[in-house]
Amino acid sequence: VIDAGAGAQDRIGEQVFVPGSSNFIGARGLFGGSAQTLVTGSARVLSIPENLGESAVLLSLAATARHALAGGAMPDLIIGHGVLGRLLARMAVADGRAPMVWEINPARMTGSDGYHVITPGADDRRDYRSIYDASGDSAILDPAVSHMGHGGEIVLAGFYSDPLSFNFAPAFRREARIRIATEFQPDDLAAVVAMVGSGRLSLDGLVTNRVPASEAATAYGSAFTDPTCLKMVFDWRAFA
Repeated sequence: VIDAGAGAQDRIGEQVFVPGSSNFIGARGLFGGSAQTLVTGSARVLSIPENLGESAVLLSLAATARHALAGGAMPDLIIGHGVLGRLLARMAVADGRAPMVWEINPARMTGSDGYHVITPGADDRRDYRSIYDASGDSAILDPAVSHMGHGGEIVLAGFYSDPLSFNFAPAFRREARIRIATEFQPDDLAAVVAMVGSGRLSLDGLVTNRVPASEAATAYGSAFTDPTCLKMVFDWRAFA
């Protein structure tokens, strides 16, 4: 915080996190964004540990993961080992669980700690009770149902660009439940900041790419097509 109004002068110098907004003019905030300077109300910003550094950009995703978990049971199976899948797994491990994680891209099979990552074809379990999808694969429901136990739940925590569908009979026999997790709330963000501050949740190793802000136009292509890119941050220091 470099400046503040009369009622928030004591916040000058704080390191803070500013949640995303859909109110920017001429810009879309769906996939996140960066700016050299932000002006916002003091009630929207949350103080964060000073040593968090660039990992603070992950707080929104971490809060999204926490919001999904807060609505149900901890996961037995997580589908997708991108940033969201890894955060879900780390939170489950912090809760004393050891979830299985599915991943089909060899470039994303590594980086687990306290849980295993395998391909779906290598998994012969058919009794998962709590399945979280973080892959965004619109065809995931049938494979997930086939590995589910009776009365299990599938949580859709990803973003799906195509319509989702599934075969009814297998889901009917299992009495499957499907839940959609949406945007995080302020209490999710506060809980995540507390977890990070206490050491229960690590954000290490999730920021993989750092790009000068001047290269933003070309960097987005890599962010969406390079499987080794988990999270990209823009460096604005050259513009200071």
